[in-house]
Amino acid sequence: MPLLLASSSPYRRELLARLQLPFSWQSPSIDETHRPDETATELVKRLAEEKARVLATSHPNHLIIGSDQVAALDDGQILGKPHDLERAQAQLRAASGSSVTFLTGLALLDSASGRCQVDCVPFTVHFRQLDEAQILRYLQREQPFDCAGSFKSEGLGISLFRSTEGEDATSLIGLPLIRLVDMLLNEGIEIP
Repeated sequence: MPLLLASSSPYRRELLARLQLPFSWQSPSIDETHRPDETATELVKRLAEEKARVLATSHPNHLIIGSDQVAALDDGQILGKPHDLERAQAQLRAASGSSVTFLTGLALLDSASGRCQVDCVPFTVHFRQLDEAQILRYLQREQPFDCAGSFKSEGLGISLFRSTEGEDATSLIGLPLIRLVDMLLNEGIEIP
């Protein structure tokens, strides 16, 4: 059964390529608005599933992977993609000396049967105490304005961390491969 990644993210494509399975990708178009009283976990699970389901009609007989991620500060404040320098500075200022939990929703939909596996994989980053100069230097060098939390852990962003904790470091980048392999094995896909 063909594999489709419901994402325009180059980071997710890079991660999925590690499994050495042939796949295609397409950007899904959904409303990603946070619903009132929806927890961060509920949000990412819902969006991951919606991203997969929106492509099911145009891709029958596919296994469709949907994923979505948010970052949440200790106080529960959700950090999205900053999109600009000012918001990125504010996000890193808020994370400085604190912990940020990245919640990655993952869905694997069999578009032929409608069966969908959905999960949320958390990963926590404990930030160093950062001053304004460090924050600005980092943001000017790496410009992570398309990344939730305003950093790229696979690049220079690792220098901002004091420690990390979680079962799957790939979830921090946006596609939890360990959990995805479990889901693919449930569908009869042989890996490796």
